[in-house]
Amino acid sequence: MKKLIFAFVCSMATMAITAQVKMPAPSPTQTLKQDFALGSIEVKYSRPAAKGRKVFGDLVPYNKLWRTGANAATLVKLNDAIEIQGKKLDTGSYVLYTIPGEKSWEVIFNKGLTNWGIDGYKETEDVLRFNVPSKKIKGKVENFTIDFSDIKPESCNLNLSWENTTVSIPVGATIKDRIRGQLTEALKGDKKPNWLAAQFYNEYDNNPAKALEYATAATNDNPKAFWVWIYKAKIEKTLGKKTDAMASSKKSLELAKEAKNDDYIKINEEFLKKL
Repeated sequence: MKKLIFAFVCSMATMAITAQVKMPAPSPTQTLKQDFALGSIEVKYSRPAAKGRKVFGDLVPYNKLWRTGANAATLVKLNDAIEIQGKKLDTGSYVLYTIPGEKSWEVIFNKGLTNWGIDGYKETEDVLRFNVPSKKIKGKVENFTIDFSDIKPESCNLNLSWENTTVSIPVGATIKDRIRGQLTEALKGDKKPNWLAAQFYNEYDNNPAKALEYATAATNDNPKAFWVWIYKAKIEKTLGKKTDAMASSKKSLELAKEAKNDDYIKINEEFLKKL
């Protein structure tokens, strides 16, 4: 009996000591969030290290389902719908699985949010499945890395990289019609978003003539907005209105000097030199 009590006390003491010790995780978790289109994409995953091991084709076998990281399954959260290879992926949370191959990877978005790694995976819970090419890269990525690149209003890449291999998942979004609808309603109000309308029609709708109308209205709304004046000048240059562009840029330069904004002083000086 005394031996049992002693063993129990030793066990409890060991647990108490262990509870006081905190060690770094072998595959630390990372959460990254990227604003994209009219929403955001959030990824939570664990980052295993190569540690001198051959990764793809060995540590991570080819042609087998992979949790795309370590520990729990990699999670992707969308607060707005996206498109991948012409297929829509709705707002919500998904598990990201992959099947690495020598020349291409199969990428899977799945509903198994409670899965631990690939345990519990069911093909019937797949929401989206597609292939992307893999590429060899110079240098070596020691820790498995997920990141975003080439971020534009309606497209970006979600990249998976480890060892000397990377794959890029092209992500898209359709937002022009939604923004147009928002602007149409907002422009009916007393306080019109002329500055936003100028940017939309110039950068999204490829309609510089209409953009110029709203840029002009925006300068009337805020006559000291030097950033609007140079934007107006650039649109005028696109439309071949060189004299107007020069006048708008000079106004912007004057206002930028009053505001002591060196960045816009330089922007206007360079614009006028090239005009």
